[in-house]
Order: sequence, then C-alpha cells, then structure tokens
Amino acid sequence: MLPSFYMAHGAPSLAIEEHAYTDFLKILASQLPKPEAIVVFSAHWESAIQQIGAAVRPETIYDFSGFSKELYEITYPAKGSLPLSLHIKSLFEAEGIACEINDQRGLDHGVWALLHILYPDADIPVVPLSVNPNLAMEEHYRIGSAVAKLKEHNVLIVGSGGTVHNLRKLDRSAIKPQRWAVQFDEWLAEQLETWNLEALFDYMNRAPFAKEAVPTREHLVPLLLAMGAAEPNDRAKLLHRSYQMGTLSLSCWMFGAEEEKG
Repeated sequence: MLPSFYMAHGAPSLAIEEHAYTDFLKILASQLPKPEAIVVFSAHWESAIQQIGAAVRPETIYDFSGFSKELYEITYPAKGSLPLSLHIKSLFEAEGIACEINDQRGLDHGVWALLHILYPDADIPVVPLSVNPNLAMEEHYRIGSAVAKLKEHNVLIVGSGGTVHNLRKLDRSAIKPQRWAVQFDEWLAEQLETWNLEALFDYMNRAPFAKEAVPTREHLVPLLLAMGAAEPNDRAKLLHRSYQMGTLSLSCWMFGAEEEKG
C-alpha cells in the first residue's frame, strides 16, 4: 500500500529547475509502484467548502506571473477520474465533511509543477483537492484521514505546500538557509517523527519562529492533510530537505510507510 506524502512545490519555476530536490523527486518516483491515480491537496486552491476536482481533462493553470516564457509553454495533460472524484465525495460525506464536486477546476502549479517532475508522461489520472486554511489544524487532519482508504486502491495522496513559506523573507543572494527557518523545520521534524499531534495542532504557540515561517497557513495545512491520510499507520519520515533563497523550504515527508522486515 502506498504511503502518503507532503511535498514542497517551491516556486513555479521548480518545474524547470535542476538541483538536489528535483533530482530527489525523480528518484522517488522511480522507486514507488506506479499509482492507479493521484490525489493532490494543493495550497493554491483555497475554498471555504472542500472542493473535489472532476474535470475530464483538467487544464494547466498558470496561476503566477513574471516567470520565464518556458514555464508558460509547459502543459500537463493528465486526465481526471470522475469515478474517483465521486468516491472521494462519498468518503467525505461519510465523515460529515461538507464538500462539492467541481468539474471546471484545472491543475494549478501546486499540482503540475510537482507532477511534471515526478510523472512527466502525464499518464496517470489526477484529482485535485482544495484546502481551507481557516479551519482548525485538527480538522485538516480529519479531512486527510477521511481519504486514507484510497491508498488501498493504489492511489497516491499528496499534500502540496511548503513548511517555511514567507515570500517577504526571501533572499536571492543567500547561500545558506537562515537559522530561524532551519529551527522551525527542526521543531516540526521532532513533532512529526514522534507523531505529536497536540503540539502540531498548536504549532503557532509552540514552534520557534512560527510567525516568520508561516505568515499564512495555506502552504502548511497540506502537511496535516497528508499526515491524516497515513492512518492507521502513524509513522513519519523525512526524505529530503533543502532551501532556496535562504528560507524557502523544499522538503518531502513520507507518512504511513510499513516498517521494513528484518
């Protein structure tokens, strides 16, 4: 059974960059069994009511400006999966989670920038899901756990965001990451590896430099969504962490992997 993942999508230019993180993503995809479908909670699709993408052929959304022309020429022509979208709706409704089918939404860069690297052939159906950063952190975990059963059907569940994501703190001349960004990520790692939900739900009061790292929550909540989707296997493993521009965290967490048999 596939684990769930939290993956940083960095800047939109991630799709055309070559560095340690993009190399890692390519290797990761080659090591995983090919999924039957991919479900992505994207930080760049915010909604008050949980949305479930159901477009037959979701368009590639260029929800950014000021980047190189090459980025706007990328398309990610993966198909959707209406049966999967409807199944997700039934899972949410079974847990009392209000939700809506959206057959118009395409794939924003929180989805396609990652998938363009992981699965460049775009031959796996993709269902995007929205996030609501105004919900309590506990609720994000509950929403994630509602779709955990999808993994039994070889569906890859991804939360796409970024743990340290403060565009005002970026320093394009930086060679090393800022210490405060690393301290926040290290605190987060300790809580994830011990599955300390109480601390994670109260991260704003407990984590060092939480306000600097998470000025808005939409990029962090996919972490709790992916974590919830690991149930009942509460294991977390950091697979990669690096930084761009001093503070932009590029991390990948795996949740729910089975222990290796010795």
